[in-house]
Amino acid sequence: MTSNSHPAGPRPVAVVYSDDTTGAADGDDTDALAAMLTAATSWNFDVITAGPNGTIPVRKALELPGVRLYAQPGAAGDDDAAYRRQKHDKSAIRAFVHAGGRYLGICMGGFLAEPGFFNLFRGRVDEYYSSPGATVRTPDPAVIPITWRDTTRQMYFQDGGFMVPIRRTSGATVLACYSNGSIAALVTPYGHGKVGLCGPHPEAPLEWYRKAKLPYRGPTQDLGDDLIDTLMAP
Repeated sequence: MTSNSHPAGPRPVAVVYSDDTTGAADGDDTDALAAMLTAATSWNFDVITAGPNGTIPVRKALELPGVRLYAQPGAAGDDDAAYRRQKHDKSAIRAFVHAGGRYLGICMGGFLAEPGFFNLFRGRVDEYYSSPGATVRTPDPAVIPITWRDTTRQMYFQDGGFMVPIRRTSGATVLACYSNGSIAALVTPYGHGKVGLCGPHPEAPLEWYRKAKLPYRGPTQDLGDDLIDTLMAP
């Protein structure tokens, strides 16, 4: 896995979106993603929330000095409804990433990167559970095997997507695949910035597993660290 350290100086800022749909029945997606970013010790992020339930609107947050990353967590409901709630933020998010910022999309955040929504990813994001050979057949919470950089790990999953770039040679770095070979996590360029997308949940805390009555195979923060390191690399 990659290793990158933020140089001495002001702490880089990571912005995590928050509204009343980012608190699903099995756990709060905003809090979990913020915790994963805070725990990414290679970067020492100052993590803030933005949006209707955040401390500041998204547009204003992305204008703050030192903002390096914008993170879009999972959310309840469908992607069309999620985009309608946030379409006024689209131009600010695209401009931020194009100018050199980083976009991290987990689960719903991955779907929202598609053309037709934020349009940050040249390709499409489809539902994994309805794909041929998927290890689950419902959108309900589950623990599924993911091959992350040639090592099989058990990860928390809930209605996440798989990524299909227009071309596999489009500069995308594939970090993880589902058992049917479809892409579970990748990092790809957008303008002068980068976009990191992940269908399963590396940020999932123990409480999510307990509430869903799922077996806990240990933390996956190290996978989140690898995703963040790859996304933040020059």
